Amino acid sequence: MKIAALIARILLGLMFLVFGLNGFLNFMGKQPPMPGLAGQFAGALIESHYMQVVAALMVISGVLFLINRYVPLALVLIGPVIFNILLFHIFLAPSTIGMGLFAAVLWFIIFFSVRSAFAGIFQAKA
Repeated sequence: MKIAALIARILLGLMFLVFGLNGFLNFMGKQPPMPGLAGQFAGALIESHYMQVVAALMVISGVLFLINRYVPLALVLIGPVIFNILLFHIFLAPSTIGMGLFAAVLWFIIFFSVRSAFAGIFQAKA
């Protein structure tokens, strides 16, 4: 399990570091707009600069995963991003959900390896 968690942590770290940096540097080139409501939603996120905040969270989490420091914090920061990626694809672009599901699986593998750090939040009473 340790090897699976290591591989998952490195893959997730690289994925979010690269895609987060692309949000700032645009080295992958401009993607063609998505059709319909998905394109309108993505356009609104980009025009409002909301995606710059998301890209910053992706870069921070990616670096934390890669240097293996504050991994539980990185999971907390990137969890809502992955959740929103999944929701976007489920409701607006279901045919392109593959990478989001892959990121979610990696997240759960890493979470399982550091679950003791989250023991306090799963208590019924304080």
